[in-house]
Amino acid sequence: MTEDGTGLLTIGELARATGLTVRTIRYWSDEGVLTPVTRSSGGYRLYDSAAVARLELIRTLRELGLGLGDVRRVLAGERTVAEVAATHVAALDAQIRSLKVTRAVLSTVARRGSTAEEMTLMNKLARLSAAERQRIVDDFVEEIFQGLDTADPWIRERTRSIGVSLPDDPTPEQVDAWVELAELLQNPDFRAAMRRMIEFNAADRTPDTPAGASAMFFKRLVELVGAAQDRGVTPQSPEADAVLTELLGADTDRTAVLRRIDLGNEVVRYRELASLIKGEQEPPRFQAEFGWVVAALKAWPGR
Repeated sequence: MTEDGTGLLTIGELARATGLTVRTIRYWSDEGVLTPVTRSSGGYRLYDSAAVARLELIRTLRELGLGLGDVRRVLAGERTVAEVAATHVAALDAQIRSLKVTRAVLSTVARRGSTAEEMTLMNKLARLSAAERQRIVDDFVEEIFQGLDTADPWIRERTRSIGVSLPDDPTPEQVDAWVELAELLQNPDFRAAMRRMIEFNAADRTPDTPAGASAMFFKRLVELVGAAQDRGVTPQSPEADAVLTELLGADTDRTAVLRRIDLGNEVVRYRELASLIKGEQEPPRFQAEFGWVVAALKAWPGR
């Protein structure tokens, strides 16, 4: 039925034609996204038949989560549906990332049985921007390298970059790993352990020692120990003593080397967390080789 045979529809008739409620249609009309053609002699709003199709479009856009402002601009021809959809996809992506962070924080809280204060800290750490995450790492690097000008620049850069770059679409496990890593980087005991490692590195170097020499030592360690492991050599076997001599030289103070590389579980955890953040399935391979060397140095401390 139309109003007085004019072909115009009342809100009630639009509601029956579209399945929307009168209240919803009236609200959209009040917001300017569905303008009536005219009003009846009694002051009721009247709409033409095109309003039915317009309402279907409005309903679809609203169900997809678009605000009335965007709906109004689409209907006015100021923006295309494709442009609005692209913008909305970006907004949804941001919401999804935020929800993943929320899920990771809540999962960690539930697993740890965290207090309200701990939960607040974790949430803050998880939501830091990339620049804010880098500032935490830079502060850590500045403290452990302060005054040690001969320390290998390769180690400095590796320490600065390890574990800080969360992916744009991180998993809950990666967010959780970053939260734990950020807490570790601010732990005084961990900082002291890392400082000792840098001091040992700086003591072995001169201003003329080329950058990256530490990387060459690590590479040689992995190669020699990996080959020994392939031969079935255990850290306690006499052949392990010979491997250490080949790696370190005959006159090296093995006790000092042990102090240098046996830095405890926190450093191991640091590397594990960095691997998780990078999306690596397992910690770097050198971890197993370093563990072998530590065990061998304890079994064969030298003279």
